[in-house]
Amino acid sequence: MSVRSADSLGGRAAVAGIGATEFSKDSGRSELKLAVEAVHAALADAGLNPSDVDGMVTFTMDTSPEITVAQAAGIGELSFFSRVHYGGGAACATVQQAALAVASGVAEVVVCYRAFNERSGRRFGSGVQRREPSAEGAAMGWALPFGLLTPASWVAMAAQRYLYAYGLTPEAFGHVAVTGRRHAAGNPAAYFYGKPITLADHAASRWIVEPLRLLDCCQETDGGQAIVVTSVERARDLAQPAAVIVAAAQGAGRGQEQMTGFYRDGLTGLPEAGVVARQLWLSSGLRAADIDVAVLYDHFTPFVLMQLEEFGFCAPGEAADFVASDELPLNTHGGQLGEAYLHGMNGIAEAVRQVRGTSVNQVPGAARTLVTAGTGVPTSGLILGTDR
Repeated sequence: MSVRSADSLGGRAAVAGIGATEFSKDSGRSELKLAVEAVHAALADAGLNPSDVDGMVTFTMDTSPEITVAQAAGIGELSFFSRVHYGGGAACATVQQAALAVASGVAEVVVCYRAFNERSGRRFGSGVQRREPSAEGAAMGWALPFGLLTPASWVAMAAQRYLYAYGLTPEAFGHVAVTGRRHAAGNPAAYFYGKPITLADHAASRWIVEPLRLLDCCQETDGGQAIVVTSVERARDLAQPAAVIVAAAQGAGRGQEQMTGFYRDGLTGLPEAGVVARQLWLSSGLRAADIDVAVLYDHFTPFVLMQLEEFGFCAPGEAADFVASDELPLNTHGGQLGEAYLHGMNGIAEAVRQVRGTSVNQVPGAARTLVTAGTGVPTSGLILGTDR
């Protein structure tokens, strides 16, 4: 794919199965066990057996290697295996990698997975404890000595500039939090099932790093999620309606860093999301107005607003009002704020359910869903559609 021309991947692969463990704060089992459970659940959903799988994709930030998961899950020989870097930015790119393998004939059935004990084990929210010498560590070294040690502190820098540039207050972020928790309240799989919040609740939650409050920050979750990708033709003969991969893209902006790109021109947008948006729209022939449901990576509420603006759903500075209008169904599973933090993989599963018509918060007639991955880092995105 080029950032200058359309690609030919769309319509050549589909998501045929999704599966997950329960989402909890203490899974009581290893990350490998969680991965295998999610893989088995996704294969069962598709009506496939472990022996059908010949490809696997996961994140570089994963303790369960492809060959180990394959062995533990009863999967045989692999002709394709891949990992994608940059934490949550990898989520949609795992499906893109799988689709590329299927479309080129390198593999026939590819499983994408992510599993971790991110609450009971390593907690990303605890911030940087220690880094091995690397170019990425050197870039972060310009921010860490000044106390910018956690993801929340890195995002707060951009969030503060966003509020200043558009004359807003931190309450602007509350609409994202309220929307996510409203949908989570109707989702039995969500950690915050039955627990909606109000704008007043958001405003009353404690500061984490100004201008971010507790309810602006995603959860920390134990769990696993897996996605099965195969050809559209094969998917049509399987147990579930095919969720066709209409378009897939990765993106990194000029001067990109991992969460600490404070020296780029302006801090009120997400250039990496803009790269993904341009590729998705160009390759699919669609535009923001054509999307029925958006599942946007919500590790922190301000970056949801910026994504809406980068993808053209509204003008810069107008996203808070856009979310408040409920014009676009957003994060109908509850997002990472309300359902679970699985590095965005559970968001892909929700996009599949919307296309299938099986979401607990189903949008009538949903035929095109947009999914995004982590922002502030090199990122990725998908458009999924019905097979018609």
